[in-house]
Amino acid sequence: MDTSQLGDSGLPGGSTNDVLIGDGKQPKDAKRTPQDPETDGRVNWMISKRDFRARAHSNPLNDGLFEPPVKPSDLAINKLYVNPPSPKVDWCDIGCGYGGLLACLSTAFPDKTMLGLEIRDRVAEFCRRRVLEMRKEYPGSYGNVAFERTNAMKYLPNYFAKGSIEKLFFCYPDPHFKKKKNRQRIISTQLLAEYAFVLEEGTGIAYIVTDVPELFEWMATRFERHPLFERRSDEEHSSDPVTRYVRDKTDEAQRVDKSDRGKHDASFRRLPNP
Repeated sequence: MDTSQLGDSGLPGGSTNDVLIGDGKQPKDAKRTPQDPETDGRVNWMISKRDFRARAHSNPLNDGLFEPPVKPSDLAINKLYVNPPSPKVDWCDIGCGYGGLLACLSTAFPDKTMLGLEIRDRVAEFCRRRVLEMRKEYPGSYGNVAFERTNAMKYLPNYFAKGSIEKLFFCYPDPHFKKKKNRQRIISTQLLAEYAFVLEEGTGIAYIVTDVPELFEWMATRFERHPLFERRSDEEHSSDPVTRYVRDKTDEAQRVDKSDRGKHDASFRRLPNP
């Protein structure tokens, strides 16, 4: 597929035969096709989130039934992807939810291999079926994106070798408001050491975005205090072509846009080791 014809949503522009999906009401025999990316910018799917509803919160400190690779080289790249552009994962969305961000990034940056990690089993299964559906509907696209169910707070080094990741995304993570639950937050001083381990030294970038001001301050402060991270300037952050996807193209971002809540985002460079 000629990726020059893809819009922000990562889908081809509509034709006169497309059935536009607004409220989801359409004839049963109608073929589902994407909305106009210029006005919608979202990816639509044959499967429904209603069939994969899950609790909004999950305790990452609980033991769960996960089967992470024993070591990064055991990650089944050839089974997860179709003709991946690189033999390793380049970009990772931690806590990817229903996979909206990587679905958009997949066709906008087809030369990058992307992996979404999600702890909730039903949501992770939705993502896996979602990408298989899109590969079938749009041959030649979405072969560079895949999803895995895992607990990133425990098993991240099982998936990625030292200094192998170019970008990490932390989009609208669970705020865990109660003080006793702060240790369940995906950004902490201890976890930043693991994120620094897998990010490329000197060039790796971590992105954060949330609609909770207090959580944004929590995350930004811990990145800024860590000796292996440096906050990028507002100019550098805003000029990064990936930034607008992180801020505006996730499933949660669409809900935030319909409310009065603002978005707070920043990015941090992984510094060279001292």
